[in-house]
Amino acid sequence: MNRVLIFAGGTGQRMGTSSVPKQFLLAYSKPIIVHTIEHFQKCNRIDSIVVVCLEEYIPYMNSLVAEYKLTKVVSVVPGGDCGQASIFNGLKELVRLYGQNNDDIVLIHDGVRPLISEQLISDNIDCVLSNGNSITVAKAVETVVLLNDETVDKVMDRKYCNIAKAPQCFYLKDIYANHLRAIEEGKLDFIDSAMLMQHYGAKIHTVQCSSENLKITTPMDYYLFKAILDARENEQIKLL
Repeated sequence: MNRVLIFAGGTGQRMGTSSVPKQFLLAYSKPIIVHTIEHFQKCNRIDSIVVVCLEEYIPYMNSLVAEYKLTKVVSVVPGGDCGQASIFNGLKELVRLYGQNNDDIVLIHDGVRPLISEQLISDNIDCVLSNGNSITVAKAVETVVLLNDETVDKVMDRKYCNIAKAPQCFYLKDIYANHLRAIEEGKLDFIDSAMLMQHYGAKIHTVQCSSENLKITTPMDYYLFKAILDARENEQIKLL
């Protein structure tokens, strides 16, 4: 079975919103997180979804699940003190619901990354089946430099540079076991699941995506997302 863990525990400080966290901002009269979840809801290869959410917003998240008929969402759980802890809470809920002694795949995805596709979801699942794990990446379109204090230490060859995106996908039993190991060892500062898995010896495999697969973190990201939605809507109108 293919499970999804939607991480929506952020408070949106970089977005600068004073009313609601960024995942609940509206675009085309629909919260961003609903745009995101609907891709997984509509994908035939996805069996269930767990959402990790700010605890005070769980009732609202549950109301969205009902309003938009997100029937594959089986549970909404509170986040933790950091991103790693929040993802672990979601994994723990999946293990509670489905166990860990099976070949379930979990796709870990940002709630504020709504421009994905059914093909990208499917490609990641296939990569896990072939290689044991998968993370989504996009080719770097600008030159990447490594800094030493405030000076350039190294200019990277762009053809080797990719940007880590999402979803990041693993066998549930593998990522859960390594999260437990990290907790036991007091390693609580991994940037993402790929970094955690690589630390414990996994060779990480990749699936390419387009640069459209943006994470809505800043106001500019939000405006770009709305512009892409507008462009897609206008294209549909032209085809009528």
